[in-house]
Amino acid sequence: MTAVISARTELEDIPNIHPPFAFRGVALISSIVAFVLTVTAGRYEFFGDELYFLSAGRRLDYTYADQGVVVPLFARIADLLAPGSVTALRFPAVLMCVGAIVVAALIAYELGAGRRIQLIAAGTYATSYLIVTQVALSTFSFDATLTAVITWLFIRWVRTRQDWLLVIAGLVAALDMQVKWMVPLVWACLGLAVIVCGPREILRRPALWVSTGILASSLIPILYWQSQNNWPQLAMGQIIGAEQDATGYGPIGFLPQWLGLAGFLGSVLIGFGFWGVFKLESLRPYRFIAVAMVIMTAFVIFTHGRPYYPTGFFPAMFAFGAIGVMAYDRKRWMNLAMIPLVVATMVTFIGSLTVVPLPPSWRTPTHNAIDLGRRTAFFGTTNWTDMVAAVDTGYETLTPEQKTHTVILAQGYWQAGAVEEFGGRYNLPATYSPSRGFGFFGPPPDSATTAIYVGLDTAEPDLRSRFTEVERVTTLDDPMGIPGIDRMVAVWKCKGPKQPWSIMWDHMTTLYFDLGQWHDPRATTRPTR
Repeated sequence: MTAVISARTELEDIPNIHPPFAFRGVALISSIVAFVLTVTAGRYEFFGDELYFLSAGRRLDYTYADQGVVVPLFARIADLLAPGSVTALRFPAVLMCVGAIVVAALIAYELGAGRRIQLIAAGTYATSYLIVTQVALSTFSFDATLTAVITWLFIRWVRTRQDWLLVIAGLVAALDMQVKWMVPLVWACLGLAVIVCGPREILRRPALWVSTGILASSLIPILYWQSQNNWPQLAMGQIIGAEQDATGYGPIGFLPQWLGLAGFLGSVLIGFGFWGVFKLESLRPYRFIAVAMVIMTAFVIFTHGRPYYPTGFFPAMFAFGAIGVMAYDRKRWMNLAMIPLVVATMVTFIGSLTVVPLPPSWRTPTHNAIDLGRRTAFFGTTNWTDMVAAVDTGYETLTPEQKTHTVILAQGYWQAGAVEEFGGRYNLPATYSPSRGFGFFGPPPDSATTAIYVGLDTAEPDLRSRFTEVERVTTLDDPMGIPGIDRMVAVWKCKGPKQPWSIMWDHMTTLYFDLGQWHDPRATTRPTR
């Protein structure tokens, strides 16, 4: 706290002297966070999406239905180097977290802030709840950091006017397109913000249009794939909106969740960051970054998107805020109020890494999608192996002859990923699922005459419409379990497909992910082909 207060005096030097980068301090913070996140990365089981990325990595392609190739590629590398290791799978996400910490400090450095302010920016990101969620392997893990790098490059261009930085920003954006398809929105928001508040000079630089061309070129193979597969990403927008409304209170719950990701200290710094870019002469040239975040946040709220979509702007806002809070004419009570704020931030951060997941004995039944969201946040997704064991129970009811023409069919892509990851110990046959991206991996062969089906216990009427013989083998319904994993789940033995799989698949595939506790008409079940 003494360092925070004393850093105020450094602002007098910002307009005239560019201070050195706080290499040792940033390296220390980054090293500590990297160690802590790596040690604690395996404290909870695989998330369902992580299991899907492992499956996608075993089927590497240049793009997929709802994301690029980068995350499945890293999942595949982890799977080859350390099969079954949760920590190894999440290590690339740990590196992305550390990278964002460094970028926050680099942005403060570009703004002319001294070492202490650089460390405040880095430390705020390092102790935010955002970093706790970012450590799970996901497209968000990479996208947040790559977006932060783009903002840093634009900020550095404003200070140096070196056009090669814009070209590098285009290359980073093209890389981000191979992760998550959010970066064109980021790019557009930055462009609109520049038009609104400058520096408009950047619009006259050929390098900007070269970088925009690089980004646009990276879309071509993705758009081609989408056009050949009925544009699944367009349909996903409505589905994500429906899921967000069901699990996160929709637009009403957006702002509290968004600020929760920033953390106590981060939320305050974002507020001071907005004050700084409009009140401090040294920060005004960079206010387009804050305006871009506002534009993107408004768009995400309007489209019912996820609260973490705009968080790639957090490192820049933390840097703005660290400068702003030191420049503000604070009263003594404000300085004193910073102490419990910092303490609360640290307690929340440490608690998130040591207390969560909570003990299983604290679980309560889930009754709706909001309960389910809280369950996975505080307890993780557990008991995958119980579900896979139930699948094996169904498989073992078959004769050796029947097994040679049998496949595993999972209702949801989470379940399919779990069967692939944990089914090796049972020598289960190939796994298929009509759910989301898994459905694009293709149907079972037409030679398959039997399917062991795992899904919600309400699936039997649909199964009887597709197979001549349907027999329920076993049920998983732990009252404290998670729907789709070990609650409301059944395994069926299905024989005699009424149509060839190659024909039936087009009528089975869906982008809707049903966990049995919510439904929304926007969550279309249209065929994915």
